[in-house]
Order: sequence, then C-alpha cells, then structure tokens
Amino acid sequence: MNLMWERRRTQATILTVLVAGVTLWWTYRHRQASKGVEVKAKVSDGGTDNSTGDVPENAPHGCPGVESAEAGHGDACQGCPNRAICASGQANEPNPDVKVIAEKLADIKNIILVLSGKGGVGKSTVSSQVAWELESRGLAVGILDIDICGPSIPRMTGTIGEEVRPYSGGWIPVVKSENLLVISVGYLLPEDDGAVIWRGPKKNGLIKQFLSDVYWGSLDYLIVDTPPGTSDEHLSIVTYLKDAGITGSIIVTTPQEISLQDVRKEINFCKQTQVPILGVVNNMANSFFSEIDPEGTSRMCEKMQVPYAGSIDLDKQLLRATEEGRKVESDSNASRQIKEVIDSCLSHIRPRS
Repeated sequence: MNLMWERRRTQATILTVLVAGVTLWWTYRHRQASKGVEVKAKVSDGGTDNSTGDVPENAPHGCPGVESAEAGHGDACQGCPNRAICASGQANEPNPDVKVIAEKLADIKNIILVLSGKGGVGKSTVSSQVAWELESRGLAVGILDIDICGPSIPRMTGTIGEEVRPYSGGWIPVVKSENLLVISVGYLLPEDDGAVIWRGPKKNGLIKQFLSDVYWGSLDYLIVDTPPGTSDEHLSIVTYLKDAGITGSIIVTTPQEISLQDVRKEINFCKQTQVPILGVVNNMANSFFSEIDPEGTSRMCEKMQVPYAGSIDLDKQLLRATEEGRKVESDSNASRQIKEVIDSCLSHIRPRS
C-alpha cells in the first residue's frame, strides 16, 4: 500500500514539474516574440536618419528640407538639432539601405503596391485575391503586409497563428503554397488581438527589415498591401524601393465621393513620387454606395488621366472566401471581375529599362 502511494506521489510530482516546465517555456516564447518585434523595429529608430523624406522627423515648422540650398542656413534652421548635419550636406547623402534592398530584391520581377485613400474599401481583399489569382496562373507570388497597425493579410490568406522562420540573414516568410509566400507583422505579435502602438520611426524600421531581411527568393510578383491614406509607411516603401523599382500601383476605392476625394490625393501622391498607376479599382460596385453616382470612379479616372481597371461587386462568395482565407471560387462572378481587373492592370505594366 505504501509502495503504491509512493509511486502515485512520484508520478504527481513529475507531472507537476512537466506542467510547470511547459508553462515557463510558453511564457518565455511569447515574451521573446514580443521582445523580438520591439527590438527589430528599433533598428532604424530616431536619430537624424533621413531615409524616408527630405524633412527630418524632429525638424521645426518651416524646414526647407535637406535638398534645399537653404538647408542648415535658413531662419527656420536656427536652434534645430539637425542644423549642423544639414549644413554639411550629410543629410542629403544617398541612403545605403536603398542599395542593399535593391540587391536583396534583385530576383523579384515586379513589385506592385496596393493603395487606398480610405480604410474599409477592400484594399486587403483586393491584395489577397490578386495574389491568389496570380498564384493560380502558376506564377511565384509574395505578399508583403505593411499595414502595421491593422494587418488583415494573415486572416485573408488563412495563415493566422503561423510564424516566420529565422535564418542567418533574417526571416523566411510563411509558405502558404508552393507559389505563395506571405510576411506580416501579424506573425510577429504574441497575441492576434495585440495592439501595435508605434510612432513613425518604429514602423519605418520594421518596413526596412521586411525589405532587407526577408528571403523571398525568385518571385514573379511581390504584392505590397499598404495602410490606407498617405502616411509614413507609404513614403518609406517608396523611398526604400527607389533602386529596386516599383512596377506600379493598384488603387482601390468605393464609388461614393467621400472615398473618391481621398483617392484623388492618393493619385497625386503616386504622381509626385513617380509611382506608375496600373489601375483604379471600383470595389463594392453593386452596393448602395454606387446609387449616388455609379459612374463617379470611371469619370474621375478619365479626368485625372489614370487607367480605370474595372469594378468588383460586393459579393457573398468573395466575402466568405476572405473570411476563410482562401481564393474565391473560380466560377463566381467575383472571380471573373477580379481576373478582368488583373488583366487590365497587367496590360499597363511598362518594361523595365
């Protein structure tokens, strides 16, 4: 009897130790994951790095910009912490990261940004379904999700809970299929519902790492899903890809004027930063939004002299596919419309010089 009791007590002790060990391991793992995002995001933090624009982060109002002849000498420069660097011309020197990124992405044939003026217009839906469709055509595709504060791509590709794998030079993206690779800040967070509360420099640092430290291999297309608007992330991606070359952008909108007014700003952003526009997509075309002005998007494109890529309806099959993280059914109306949009956008790609 005593021997049996001793055995049970020993088994209970071993089980307790194992449970405690597993608990400690999981706690350590999640802390490291959280710490990893913070540490990696600080690579390009702060300082006087001017890699994402011609006005330093901590510049005073009225800054002439580092490319100006007045840089470091103007009235607005008095008292600015960057004055000496700007005056010396150091701040206007080429960013070495741009060249490194171009070398890292040399095996990617086309880089396409997916943009929107407003949030909630279906930009990530278009990004994911464009990637799925290209992948179904036998092309090698990657999705880079730089919507850092609201990453939707993990859900829309059915990769929630996946982890990026480290390698000697950085990260290996999540492999969804033989021809579809995905990277997102969503894979680096310890919790799916965790909030990312970062200022511009941290976001810029992570974007730089996604471009320079992720091993994509050879791709036909890299689809970059961006946040809505024209923010630090957009300026960062355009600047960092200066030498690698951006093939073009796809701009997503809904038909109502409240969305179109921001799309005009997005179009002007592309023109000012010399990003070719492959097409503007009129999403949710059959919704109540279009009742106000069904031809508003196409008319805007004609007026601003940019390609109109076509419309995608608000479709139940498409909504279900994005929720379930898969490609919409090939025989659906949404699939037909997406194919037409893609073919229109691809027809506007100019050969690289």
